[in-house]
Amino acid sequence: MPAATHIQRLLRHVQRHGVVRTRDLETLRVPRVALQRAVDRGQVIRRARGVYVAPDHATTRHTDIAAVGARTPKAVVCLVSALEYHGLTTQVPHAVWIMIHKSAHRPTSKDPAVRVVRASGPALTHGVATQKIEGVSVQMTTPAKTVADCFRYRDTVGTDVAVEALRDCLRKRKATPADIFEMAKIDRVARVMRPYLEALA
Repeated sequence: MPAATHIQRLLRHVQRHGVVRTRDLETLRVPRVALQRAVDRGQVIRRARGVYVAPDHATTRHTDIAAVGARTPKAVVCLVSALEYHGLTTQVPHAVWIMIHKSAHRPTSKDPAVRVVRASGPALTHGVATQKIEGVSVQMTTPAKTVADCFRYRDTVGTDVAVEALRDCLRKRKATPADIFEMAKIDRVARVMRPYLEALA
């Protein structure tokens, strides 16, 4: 098949999905040399390791989340990154926080950087929704689950961050006290969170 046809197929995929990953090439039946040729011609640009987008792809404050979601689709964006996405913190994450299974291989991404926490069972699978960010489907914790996770990992993110998140979540009506408490039970922090919920609800 002519190289031009490979590149056309690649560009159609980028236009349709917003991003192409090196691991998509086999499914697309596009050789790596065609991707490199498209990069050399400026038809696609490297956004992160293994992630390529169109030159006119609009960068947003969630670009790093999209890049991590494209590279590690089974990971769940969580904690401070999810708080920032949901508008529940004044913190600015300097890495993308992700949750992976306790036995999963740890991603080694430095571009962008990631912070990893581990979970299993309902604590990993419940309270997760798909967000479409820059054309990439990203698994992310819901506001209620994000708040509960902050209390579960309070030694990592800080109790002050967790309390601020709870306060903002209730004030902005991103989740009900009942929703948050349900996630707290799943995360096994219901006893810890109950006094804060009673005080703020």
